[in-house]
Amino acid sequence: MNVQPDLEFIRELKTAGGDTLKKCFQCATCSVACPLSTESKPFPRKEMIWASWGLKDQLVTDPDVFLCHQCGDCTEKCPRGAKPGETLGAIRAYAYQQFAWPKGLAKLTTSQKNLPILIGLPAVVILVMWILSALVPGTSGLHIPSVEAFAEHGYQQFFGDWSVMFKWYGKNIFFIALIMGVSALIAIISCWMGVTRMWKAMIANAEIVANYRPSLCQFVGRFLWPSLLETLQHKRFKECKTNSDRVSGHLPLVLAFIGLFLATCWSLIKNDILGLIWPSLHGPLAFFDPIKLIANVSAIAMLYGVWILWKNRRKMEAEGRASNTFYDWFLIWEIAAVGVTGLLAELLRWGGQPLLGYFVYYLHLVTVMMLFLYMPYTKFAHIVYRTVAMCFEKYRTSSFVR
Repeated sequence: MNVQPDLEFIRELKTAGGDTLKKCFQCATCSVACPLSTESKPFPRKEMIWASWGLKDQLVTDPDVFLCHQCGDCTEKCPRGAKPGETLGAIRAYAYQQFAWPKGLAKLTTSQKNLPILIGLPAVVILVMWILSALVPGTSGLHIPSVEAFAEHGYQQFFGDWSVMFKWYGKNIFFIALIMGVSALIAIISCWMGVTRMWKAMIANAEIVANYRPSLCQFVGRFLWPSLLETLQHKRFKECKTNSDRVSGHLPLVLAFIGLFLATCWSLIKNDILGLIWPSLHGPLAFFDPIKLIANVSAIAMLYGVWILWKNRRKMEAEGRASNTFYDWFLIWEIAAVGVTGLLAELLRWGGQPLLGYFVYYLHLVTVMMLFLYMPYTKFAHIVYRTVAMCFEKYRTSSFVR
């Protein structure tokens, strides 16, 4: 067998957390310890072999890399301290960059030295949009409201007001939808391109020959929906033993994002659709509104979940079971920033502090834009890529494949 190692790939793995890769001497303890590894597709032993050989193409198209939940069971049992779970995490980080679009934006998220740009880009975009909002003729903008106006409107006039000229659609809604909509669109396109490339590559690498192609309904019913249910129930997370408390951190985060997504969707419907018919619906939700309560509970669940993950990560690093990497910590701090600025902005609104409230709300918009814009290139991307890998796992053993 003629092996052509990709030395640059090996160096990047070490930077992203696979720095202990060369300690592995192929004892297979990791595959025995892993509760998710199967007899027909054992991992992470084969991935450790491929990684040490620099076989990039095999690794980024291997669904088992994405099926790993990085629970730490393999790392705990490894007699050499090779940290297989960390290596697979580093491979996933590399794969996200390989499949991503645009490449330049993805490259920014790989290094801590780019953090000023990662924060500065959304900060400048939102600041420029705030300034531009004041240039719309016949509208208000670039002002800090009075305490009375702040109590009535909250942050619904952050980008100003044009109700005198145009009452059917809020100016604030327009600018926020424009900023976040474009960011979300970039993320959606990147994820779609990434998982499409990955799916085709996995089929080619597995040398799959299909009997026939499943329809969209068949794909959703037989592969996607069962994968989503399994994720929501955290079945595989619960099989992990070493870091079993990860479920108590990860599950609240998942439910929090679902709750915040539903609250955001209702806000869009209320302001962007129903508000066109009944302009009185424009404005912040009341504190005891059921959707508002869901949003607040979800925000608290988000902070609780990220605190558990933060504590667990620190513990693993202190015990030498994990490496301190920008890839792992960037998402933790990003989610924490979204939750903290969101809750603090709401508290300042209740406390009648418009100046400080507007500043914190600006920071909140920056963090939310970061979450959307960088989602396909950070650890957050495993929501999409792992789900697709789970679908592929079911697909390759289905009647559609011979």
